[in-house]
Amino acid sequence: MKNLWSDLPKPIFALAPLENVTDAAFRRLIAEYGKPAVMFTEFTSADGLLLADEHGQKQLRAKLEYSDIERPIVAQLFTASPERMEQAARIVAELGFDGLDINMGCPDRAVEKSGCGAALIKTPKLARELIRAAKKGFDGPVSVKTRIGYNKDELETWLPELLAEDLAAVTLHARTRKEMSDVPAHWDAIARAVDIRNGVKANALIIGNGDARDLDDAKAKVAETKCDGVMLGRAIFGNPWLFSGRKDAPSPRERLEALMRHLALFEELLGGVSNFATMKKHFKSYISGWDGAKELRVRLMETTSVAQAQEIFYSAK
Repeated sequence: MKNLWSDLPKPIFALAPLENVTDAAFRRLIAEYGKPAVMFTEFTSADGLLLADEHGQKQLRAKLEYSDIERPIVAQLFTASPERMEQAARIVAELGFDGLDINMGCPDRAVEKSGCGAALIKTPKLARELIRAAKKGFDGPVSVKTRIGYNKDELETWLPELLAEDLAAVTLHARTRKEMSDVPAHWDAIARAVDIRNGVKANALIIGNGDARDLDDAKAKVAETKCDGVMLGRAIFGNPWLFSGRKDAPSPRERLEALMRHLALFEELLGGVSNFATMKKHFKSYISGWDGAKELRVRLMETTSVAQAQEIFYSAK
């Protein structure tokens, strides 16, 4: 399999995996409105893919649904079991993904309790075993998304452990686990990561992540740090045009039309699997900043289905 990362034009601008946000419907919408260089699925439990009951399997498999319009697309997995990582990596390969990413940065307590996510920063030996297991199961580029440290910045010890496994890319959220997202991202750490990578003569691309507002800001961060690209996350809320290069602000009508398309894709792709409540976190992002926006948003928040939300839109026209 080709290495998608080496084929991408630099700098690389990627869409971050966001739990209950970058689902199949939202990724399809983004691919239609302004496609990034590479997309990621929501992070998916490798343990669940192998052990969940029929209902759980259906929900997890829905996280890994994608269409060719989204390519190149990377599946993101998490587990603390090398054996299950290898088995889940085989599933990802069978599903035809272009890459596999291992989450080593999620600060969720439940995820960490099982030794996954950011907890792996404290167990570099296990982290490396997971990378090797992923490579056994997936014949393609394997990458890692992580943080610059757990309780403190420990980039000089943590990053070389990952680079030693010949990863295709390392995405660094420029904060520690302890900092969560409560402080500004430390982009100087991304510049140090580039120096560390160059110093050990590793091949992995360094992708920075944290607080990038838009493409112009991301480009400035690349110029400042010499990293290979930037992953944008929260900036995508209510703005599927983020990666299109568009300079003007979308009109209220355009934003409403984008939300209607989002609702239609949610019903088509996830209607029988995901709870409609997951759509509600998008309403404020799309509907704000104009007269009557708050009233419309309040009405939409009271809906319990796509059909009800669509009825409100049609009656408002």
